[in-house]
Amino acid sequence: RIIEFVRVRAGELLPNRRNWRKHDEKQQATLAGVLEEVGYAGALLARRLDNGRLELIDGHLRAATSPNQQVPVLVLDVDEAEADTLLATFDTLSSMAGKDDAKLLTLLDRIDPSQPTMRDLFQKMRETTERRAGQQSADH
Repeated sequence: RIIEFVRVRAGELLPNRRNWRKHDEKQQATLAGVLEEVGYAGALLARRLDNGRLELIDGHLRAATSPNQQVPVLVLDVDEAEADTLLATFDTLSSMAGKDDAKLLTLLDRIDPSQPTMRDLFQKMRETTERRAGQQSADH
């Protein structure tokens, strides 16, 4: 269903009026840190409207964080109803995944971010994972 890959100034992308996700200042700052540290490592998703403009399906926060930057966009051949389905399920499916605490802790040991927001994020991830792993051990 991907029909095109383009680079577009993020501020030209139309936010989807049905986007249900909210991004607080902390998440915005953390994403800005990731983009500073790593850059764009994934494309935004959009569909082309009848007037030729691109409407976002996924990537609203990335677009808002860097409105003047050329960003990678996958243009999908989907109608409004299909875009709504993607909008409702894209992050939801990822959140359903289970977690391997040992692998996550090993991964976190390998990462040494320079951005303070990323260091804070990884520290919280470590604390949550260690707490969850400790609870699972106590339950068995």
